[in-house]
Order: sequence, then C-alpha cells, then structure tokens
Amino acid sequence: MKVLYFAQLKELIGKAEENFPINTEITIDDLIKSLKKKGSRYKNCFERIKNIKCAVNCEYVKSFKTKICNKDEVAFFPPVTGG
Repeated sequence: MKVLYFAQLKELIGKAEENFPINTEITIDDLIKSLKKKGSRYKNCFERIKNIKCAVNCEYVKSFKTKICNKDEVAFFPPVTGG
C-alpha cells in the first residue's frame, strides 16, 4: 500500500511517502498502530490521531475503522486552518 504524509506530518516522519505492504485487509487504526511501531518519529506523528485527517484513494474517510487493502493509497493530513 502507498502511504502519503503531508505538511507537518511529512516533516515529523522525514519523508513524503512510503510503501507499506500488507497481506490482508486491515483498518486505518491497524495501519497507524503498525506505523507507530516503526519508531519515535512515527509515534510522535500519530500521538494525537484525533487531530489527523485521512483519505483513502483520494476520498476523505470519516472513521479510522475504515477497511483498507494493499492496493489502496492512504494519505494523512494534519489539521488545516484557514486565514
């Protein structure tokens, strides 16, 4: 699966995207738990997941319980403010 990071999340992790292969269908929550195991940069990035927005295949999702599979593209965004 292709995982994309934007803005502050990209800076915290140190990359804009990565491949994260999975063998079975999982939830976005499961993906985040697995990413956090990759180290402190990921833990810090996903520390407050209620503030993070997520899109699967260019469509925003309302729940991190959304199922994803290896062919999907998952993007994470920090909170967006206007001004």
